[in-house]
Amino acid sequence: MSDDMKLIYTGSRVESLFLEEMLVENGIGVNRRDTLSSSVQAGWANGSPEDAVRMFVDPLNFEKARKILDDYFASRDDN
Repeated sequence: MSDDMKLIYTGSRVESLFLEEMLVENGIGVNRRDTLSSSVQAGWANGSPEDAVRMFVDPLNFEKARKILDDYFASRDDN
């Protein structure tokens, strides 16, 4: 992963998969780092399910991605 990627989301694996799909559908590539899954595969558990995944996007797409996620979270909170 490039050092200049920007963190866009930290949270659960399930929600990150949904959010990643939304971003990809809007032409935004995502790098997802799942620390819990990786550590379990290595033989130990590191992290918790609530903050196991961090998603990164290219800085050029950061504002567009932030708007998409902000709109999603706002609509979810309205319900």
